[in-house]
Amino acid sequence: MDLGLDGGLYGLIALLVLVVVLIVILVSCIKIVPQANAMVIERLGGYLTTWSVGVHFKAPFVDRVAKRVLLKEQVVDFPPQPVITKDNVTMQIDTVVYFQITDPKLFAYGVERPIMAIENLTATTLRNIIGDLELDETLTSRETINTKMRASLDVATDPWGIKVNRVELKNIIPPKAIQDAMEKQMKAERERREAILRAEGEKKSTILVAEGKKESAILDAEAEKTAAILRAEAKREATVKEAEGQAEAILKIQQANADGLRFLKEAAPDAGVLQLKSLEAFAKAADGKATKIIIPSEIQGIAGLAKSVVEVASRE
Repeated sequence: MDLGLDGGLYGLIALLVLVVVLIVILVSCIKIVPQANAMVIERLGGYLTTWSVGVHFKAPFVDRVAKRVLLKEQVVDFPPQPVITKDNVTMQIDTVVYFQITDPKLFAYGVERPIMAIENLTATTLRNIIGDLELDETLTSRETINTKMRASLDVATDPWGIKVNRVELKNIIPPKAIQDAMEKQMKAERERREAILRAEGEKKSTILVAEGKKESAILDAEAEKTAAILRAEAKREATVKEAEGQAEAILKIQQANADGLRFLKEAAPDAGVLQLKSLEAFAKAADGKATKIIIPSEIQGIAGLAKSVVEVASRE
């Protein structure tokens, strides 16, 4: 009775263990491939298929994931490589390669250690290209070198399922002596440009000063011209005013004389009065600078008469 119960218990445990093992095996056969990834599957050691993104099932014990492949663009920075230019100058150049796996099967079976293969291929291609260039061309033709290297590496890595998108020369390090000479040349070039800029600045400053003096001279001349014109106009106006005043005074004198003659005419003076007026006129003339005055005879008689009247008056 006890043996039967123990045997049933052992059988139940064995069944549970078997179920657990089967569940583990089934779970291990379920594979999920994430985005931008791929899996190379082998069956009994031979290539079976390539899984892309999604859920996949593999046969237990006979199928296995041989390689997980990243399909994103990858960047590899290789250490500096010694290269010799056409004019026998040794320099160090380090490169950066941007590549992408396009065929997971070729990548898995095309070459052993593909990254190392790309590095060696990059160094060889770089030496071949730089060997045809002189030092100056190497320093100034970086874009050309990048293009040639990308084309050469892309063709060479195509059988490996790799596409080289870009190749960049990160640093070009010439020998120390050449670096010193280049620094001196760059310093001299900077000093030359600085001298040119300084000379141009002084030239512009001199031109501006000359233009300022010219403008000032023009303004001074215009101001002097304006002042002279104003002075001339003021003098002309003063002369005109003075002439107008004199003319007006003459007109008034003439008008006064005319009025006097009119009044005299209207009064109808006799001959004696007219002779007295003539005498007054000659008396005024005598007050001038004339040294000799000729008096008409008719006025002389009036003068004698006047003198007699004065004498009679003085006696009384």
